[in-house]
Amino acid sequence: MKLFYSPTSPYVRKVMVTAMEKGLEPKIERVTTSASPLKREGDLPKSNPLAKVPCLITDDGTALFDSPVICAYLDSLKPEPALIPKDSKGRFDCMTLEALADGFLDAGILLRYEGALRPQDKRWEDWVNGQMGKIMGAIDALETTYAGQLAGPLTVGQIAVACALGWFDFRYGHVDWRKDHPKLAAFAKSMGERASIKATVPVG
Repeated sequence: MKLFYSPTSPYVRKVMVTAMEKGLEPKIERVTTSASPLKREGDLPKSNPLAKVPCLITDDGTALFDSPVICAYLDSLKPEPALIPKDSKGRFDCMTLEALADGFLDAGILLRYEGALRPQDKRWEDWVNGQMGKIMGAIDALETTYAGQLAGPLTVGQIAVACALGWFDFRYGHVDWRKDHPKLAAFAKSMGERASIKATVPVG
């Protein structure tokens, strides 16, 4: 398998953590690429028309994107450990938790693009506040509504949450979300002790 890869992408990190937890990392060749929201360059757009990472090329040449699809595929390759529950309720709970984490990241990426790519005279404060509101809303919900889903056997949903929180610390470390979210902070600390999480900490 071949993975179009960016070391600071939280979506790529989710895929790599999943691969490591499944024991599949040695079978994945990483192809470093710089996916830009402004340019379509290199080989990535040939496999993923959206020109986004991650994109996995399977052994038979099929292109899979984006991270929820890739993680589900990796989980299907080996029965144990199962990272997506087989029962209906567990599966949809896991998928919803993953969607919440990915939405958290979507808002964060848009926030970062606003500050890093948009010309300063065109930046929109209400947009910035709106995206940060989504992030903090997700953090509040993870502390309360979804706290129970952060316990128990490891799932892709939990991996997605850990990667979202890790990215937020990486890019917005000045925001002290732990102070008012002790259960979520404990979850992040526990996940941070896993070898797969330690091995994929973003640097840059």
